[in-house]
Amino acid sequence: MQASQAMESGQLTKTAAEVYEEFFVPALFGEWASRTCEAAGIAAGRRLLDVACGTGCVAREAARRGADVTGLDPNEGMLAVARRLAPKIDWREGAAEALPFGDGAFDAVTCQFGLMFFEDRVMALAEMWRVVKPGGRLVVATWDALERTPGYAAMVALLQRLFGDEVADGLRAPFVLGDPAELLGLFEAAGIPGATLDIQVGTARFPSLADWVHTDVKGWTLADVLDDAQYELLQEEAQQELKRFATAEGTVRFDSPAHIVTAVKG
Repeated sequence: MQASQAMESGQLTKTAAEVYEEFFVPALFGEWASRTCEAAGIAAGRRLLDVACGTGCVAREAARRGADVTGLDPNEGMLAVARRLAPKIDWREGAAEALPFGDGAFDAVTCQFGLMFFEDRVMALAEMWRVVKPGGRLVVATWDALERTPGYAAMVALLQRLFGDEVADGLRAPFVLGDPAELLGLFEAAGIPGATLDIQVGTARFPSLADWVHTDVKGWTLADVLDDAQYELLQEEAQQELKRFATAEGTVRFDSPAHIVTAVKG
């Protein structure tokens, strides 16, 4: 896979997946797992499919609540980490556009921060809807627009200045479904009626500016694009360019808004 394709599809190496779990999950994704499970009505005995499960933060939260969980992802590096952390969950390698499950097989289907990376978003949504049983729920979370996520808007601008479009686009990719109307339009195109969108604000948290840069590069597709010298340059420039996001104690905090779309199958 070409580097540009990997960035657009969010495909990570096993090493990057380890960094992703160690740093990205507590910094960004972890706080959303409970929100996603709440929206999906996850409880003991419910059967859940988590699509684009990554290293499994939503799946693990659902299992903690007593659900019967299946996690599906196309990335073997992510799944290797997921299996190590939660070996009792049913982890499957596969694509959202062709789910290997029967109609109505699940009480709920979740997809947290994965829809933007699918090759065919409408087909993926239609497939997720197909495997939800009558009365069940589909819950999809996507990041809000980049311009409403100040920390990442600044990080993307820094990458753009230092390295140009291709590298900056690698970090723009997670934010491409930030328009609520466009996002709901995908559900309509997939034949999913009555979807509702809730905008919620989370908080991105990193131990330091250096940890933030490390996470964004080494835990993401940029790990395969930037060489050591470029990485060190980015670390140096970030200390000045991004210092407004650092607290007096040196930690990093900024708003990280997202959309949670919920559809209930009649």
